[in-house]
Amino acid sequence: MIEMIRNAKYNLTNICKGGSKMKKKVISVLLAAAMVTGLVAGCGSSGGSDSGSSDGGEKKYDGVELTYWSMWTNAEPQGQALQEAADAFEEETGAHVTFEWKGRDIKNILSSALESEESFDLFEDDYTRITGNYVDYVADLTEMADAAGYADKSYQVFNDVVNEEAGFLACLTEQPSVGGVFYNKDIFDDCGITETPTTWDEFMTACQTMKDAGYQPMALDSTYAPFWFGYHLARTIGQDVTADLAVNGGWSQNEGVIQAADDIIEFVNAGYLADGAPDEYPASQNKMGIDQNVAMVVCANYVTAEVNQNSGTELNWGLFAYPTVENGADSTSTFAGANSIAVTKYSENQQAAFDFAMYVVTGEQDQAKADSSNQIPADPSNTAPASQAGTTEVLEATSAPLTWNMGLNENADLMSVIAETVVKLYEGSYATGADFAAAMDALY
Repeated sequence: MIEMIRNAKYNLTNICKGGSKMKKKVISVLLAAAMVTGLVAGCGSSGGSDSGSSDGGEKKYDGVELTYWSMWTNAEPQGQALQEAADAFEEETGAHVTFEWKGRDIKNILSSALESEESFDLFEDDYTRITGNYVDYVADLTEMADAAGYADKSYQVFNDVVNEEAGFLACLTEQPSVGGVFYNKDIFDDCGITETPTTWDEFMTACQTMKDAGYQPMALDSTYAPFWFGYHLARTIGQDVTADLAVNGGWSQNEGVIQAADDIIEFVNAGYLADGAPDEYPASQNKMGIDQNVAMVVCANYVTAEVNQNSGTELNWGLFAYPTVENGADSTSTFAGANSIAVTKYSENQQAAFDFAMYVVTGEQDQAKADSSNQIPADPSNTAPASQAGTTEVLEATSAPLTWNMGLNENADLMSVIAETVVKLYEGSYATGADFAAAMDALY
């Protein structure tokens, strides 16, 4: 462009020796050409404010090196999506992201690594562990998130918990999860069930309708028996009371526990469990795809992708919130988890690290990761895959997230034997809810 202007100036000088009419005509043409050239050049160099130069010039984060500890492996869809996001981010900003694929063992090594101020910029873990275990080692993202408009690109329920527990925004939601009753819509349609049940009585009626039509209402693997019963307890007596009982005992003194156990005993005795349930994981849930005769499973949303993959069948999935119980303590809370991304307080490039995290959890990159992994997008404006139908609606409707097994895991010393006792409940080992409660108290 500079050369063009110089040439125009030279030509104008020569033209000035000609007549006035010719001067005006040629000057107009040359000025117009110079202006158009300038506009084209300006358009060619523009991009987002964070993109830097697109013609090989300096980019915003040229020379910045980021190290990212991931709970995924590079072979998993989530890991592959992260690498693709990093490549695109480097192209736009100049920042290079190096991944260390730690896998699920990351939770076993993070504490010591953070305490020793090991050099890495970002890491992933469950948001409750970030706010509970690592809060002293992570950066406060509040101001950066406000500037980026993160509140409009995320689920407020997780942000509220993070801010409440940590005192600041300690992480960004990467992959949310939600639990409830996942079901085969085709079976519901075949049975004429046009409305999903919202109460336990409606739920039992729907189960009888499905059984009468020749279907088996509910899959259950023993691994998820505490999750299901914990959900029922949360609806009946609340998660906090369940957690207190898990720590201190006193199950027999709580009428809600006895009623909840009686509900499950009635369910089992009615023949609503799938054949062989409770099975060894994942045999029962797989029957939903293999036999296509089992209608429902109480689990978290990743069960849909597991069943589809394990059975080679794309089921017509739906989700409804766990039903309420009469005179229960909680009718709106839902199990909700969130694998999340945090920036270490030791990072020398916190803004660049935050920008990459935002790049991953919003917009096109978030949509691509959700699609490739068949999981819920972290950005509510994105679209959940077909296998996750109903998940965002249930997630947005929850008043507060319930934790895994809804309080039954609160006693680390007794967690395994509590789980075993709950499995026996679904196996039909107890004649009454009082018998079950007594068995729970015998563990203490």
